[in-house]
Amino acid sequence: MPFQFRSALVILAVLALGWAPSCAGQNSQQGSQSPDPPSAASLSGSVVDQSGAVIAGARVTLLLGEQTPKNQSSADQPPSDQPRRQEILSGADGQFFFPNVAPGPFQLTVTSAGFEPQTSSGILHAGEVIAVPKIALAVATNITDVEVGVPREEIAEEQIKLEEKQRIFGAIPNFYVSYLPHAEPLTPRQKFELAWKSLIDPVTFAVVGGTAGVQQAQDHFQGYGQGAQGYAKRFGANYADAVSGTFIGGAILPSLLKQDPRYFYKGTGSRASRALYAISMSFICKGDNGRWQPNYSGILGALAAGGISNIYYPAQDRNGAELTFENAGVGIASNAVVNLFQEFIIKKLTPKVSKSDPGKP
Repeated sequence: MPFQFRSALVILAVLALGWAPSCAGQNSQQGSQSPDPPSAASLSGSVVDQSGAVIAGARVTLLLGEQTPKNQSSADQPPSDQPRRQEILSGADGQFFFPNVAPGPFQLTVTSAGFEPQTSSGILHAGEVIAVPKIALAVATNITDVEVGVPREEIAEEQIKLEEKQRIFGAIPNFYVSYLPHAEPLTPRQKFELAWKSLIDPVTFAVVGGTAGVQQAQDHFQGYGQGAQGYAKRFGANYADAVSGTFIGGAILPSLLKQDPRYFYKGTGSRASRALYAISMSFICKGDNGRWQPNYSGILGALAAGGISNIYYPAQDRNGAELTFENAGVGIASNAVVNLFQEFIIKKLTPKVSKSDPGKP
């Protein structure tokens, strides 16, 4: 029952090219006038791994004036007031963009946890818009030698912010899905924060309220009665299901067992292999060490939440251990169905997800 709630919640489910007229305009016969400053340039690109999968949260560092070729004119040198060093993180689609960059020589360095850093250089001319080729990072052969631009926890935080923008039809939360094949593991604090934000989302209250209304209209859980009091009891029971299922299966047990509660989108391979993967994710999960393992958190969480629900449901609707195992089984099965939706349908309905990932359905 707790995981049915999450299933229902999930299933319901530029670049701006600036143009400015040149002011270099009118020729003057007065030699005493100084030439106009050069127009700013821009630099963009994307970061992927060697398989072509995007890498979000990679640190991209732009250094200006790192090389000075002999044939480079002084007009192309960065002004003294231009920042010599700029840093950004690649977005959910692996893309980065540096606007208003002073013309001149530059050096671009890309780092990401678990990958070898990569450096390139070139020259930006006034008003030039450069889209560098895809930067493919190689997996680090010796992790101890990798230069990590930012702590892994900070990278995970940036990735969570991207996940919190994932909403089906732009409204229904879809936080517990990662479309990044190399997503950083979550810390216990981040697991609890993700659970809390999903529970206090307005859509969560709307779904709980709608479910309670349907139950009252069909006179489910008759022990609660009718009227405002009966509706309030049904609402409280449904929200308690959501709280126990989300916190136990999505935060408490994953923190204790060091497992990741998210579904990791596959997106590649045959339909049969993807369907088998989606169903198996009800029984296996990714550990914080990056390895696949039995999904103890999800299975035990379903059992624990089902057992807790016996406390507040009407006496005639309690069947002890039988109801607990029945609810857990239904919850695990419904998660498998939701995973199938995640793998083949929901990504298309989620506007904030990058459409450039490999292996589109």
